[in-house]
Amino acid sequence: MPPPPAKWKGKCEFNSKACNNKLIGARNFVTTSTSPLDVEGHGTHTSSTAAGSFVNGANLLGNANGTAVGIAPRAHLAILDAAIEDGVDVLSISLGGMPVPFYDDALAIGAYSAIQKGIFVSCSAGNKGPAVGTLKNGAPWILTVAATTTDRKIRAVAVLGNGAKYVGESAFQPTNFSGKWLPLVNANDCESLSTIDVNGKIVLCDTSGDLSRIEKGEAVKNAGGAAMILMTEKKRGYTTIADVHVLPATHGPFSPSPGILKPDISGPGINILAAWPTSVGELITSATSSTFNIISGTLMACPHLAGVAALLKSAHPNWSPAAIKSAIMTTADIINLKKHPIEDERLNPANLFTIGSGNVNPSRASDPGLIYDIHPEDYVPYLCGLKYTDQQVSSIVRRKVHCTSSIAEAELNYPSFSISSKSGAQTYIRTVTNVGEANSTYTVEVCGLNGVKVAVNPITLKFSALNQKASYNVTVKDLKHRSHSQGYITWSSGRYSVRSPIQIFPHLSF
Repeated sequence: MPPPPAKWKGKCEFNSKACNNKLIGARNFVTTSTSPLDVEGHGTHTSSTAAGSFVNGANLLGNANGTAVGIAPRAHLAILDAAIEDGVDVLSISLGGMPVPFYDDALAIGAYSAIQKGIFVSCSAGNKGPAVGTLKNGAPWILTVAATTTDRKIRAVAVLGNGAKYVGESAFQPTNFSGKWLPLVNANDCESLSTIDVNGKIVLCDTSGDLSRIEKGEAVKNAGGAAMILMTEKKRGYTTIADVHVLPATHGPFSPSPGILKPDISGPGINILAAWPTSVGELITSATSSTFNIISGTLMACPHLAGVAALLKSAHPNWSPAAIKSAIMTTADIINLKKHPIEDERLNPANLFTIGSGNVNPSRASDPGLIYDIHPEDYVPYLCGLKYTDQQVSSIVRRKVHCTSSIAEAELNYPSFSISSKSGAQTYIRTVTNVGEANSTYTVEVCGLNGVKVAVNPITLKFSALNQKASYNVTVKDLKHRSHSQGYITWSSGRYSVRSPIQIFPHLSF
């Protein structure tokens, strides 16, 4: 790795050996420890996903064996809260609280300061779904990331005495099973095993109750159970994972600002193998020992997108955070590897409040054709349009603001649309910038949106130079009595396809 860039202003606290040309900064901001080193694993896992170097023979208990590498392996990694001042290019934030107004959201305020300095911010959408309105980190200046599955499935099969087979997943897959049949006992939520004889038995637990998945497993083990089968709640549908963490489900809209379609994008978040500070699990042989772990969630998807943003920033150093975000969103895939629409946890076509613009396609994002750009100052009339007071807006942008003008949420120059069916006929203006071919013509196509009339004017956009801008109007009618409707506006040239999702939703109470 080359040395840190000249613009880097950070430092390595505690022990200089904790940093190198890969991990170039580390600081501690808590009083309970003097070390910035990770002892829980979450930070190691997410940071190695974003920028980990090549490691041969990476695996967890023999599963997912191969060469592990982060999305941007040559990126310098800065793990510190003072990253903005230290001059980073991308922030990956796999955390967040409950949805609150932006003026009460420290992460949203900090992210706004970051994008003012040209720093891209990727945040996880949360794992509290699949109920409506469970999404977090929904500020429009943040890339809000949902999680999708990959083609990795760490398969495990439970076979009953009557021959019935139930397919699930398990990261722990010993090869020395005795072949002995064991009794199965249903312990419901597994929170009170003192009145149930589970010794030497396979214990069926559901995910209800107060105990976490890990705690349920520990309870079964401590009570003498031979194994545990964890049964997913019905609302989780057919989602299975090979670890013991929360299921990565989330669902928009974002309650403090439903007029912005969230999440923005989906990325790999299920069964993600990445670095871990300690060995994991009960090891069968020393050969299986490795400091890697497989976990799942939007917290794992977020660093994938941060890595993609780092690659785009390297390829296009003059692009703004909004331009990078637009490139990621408008080039996303909306079909899966089987050439079918991306599915939700119940194997139905996923709606836009679940997957956003679709699943990230890094190679297409590097050459998007057109981008929707937003200057940091453009968010001020948007914030005023949320009926925030001058003082509340000022606290977000960190300067004195008087709300003399405002715009509706859907009027922001965003790469997607989220429109309430209560809003009546509306016209929205969007402006795109040509970053593809100098001489090019794009033609519009509207698909989906059953029962809703959508008119785009003009229907062609012509460009004669790079960085040339062009605007178009989108008029939406016949929204009354619509519950949900979704579709896409796509601008296509001979080379590019630039897609913006549109979600029509009813009035929702959160």
